[in-house]
Amino acid sequence: MNVNKDMTIGEVLRAKPEAAGVLMSFGMGCMGCPSAQGETIEEAAMVHGLDVNTILEALNK
Repeated sequence: MNVNKDMTIGEVLRAKPEAAGVLMSFGMGCMGCPSAQGETIEEAAMVHGLDVNTILEALNK
């Protein structure tokens, strides 16, 4: 499954539990955040000041 910027963090974690480690490596402790269920990867990247494409590349390795 390829992760895209419009997927919510919750969707990604349900489909790819190993994504938690990738997100944490970027300083995104999103797993415990209540907004993770509705926040997209792109939105989370913006909140954390990160490049969404870099995160997507890591998530899709």
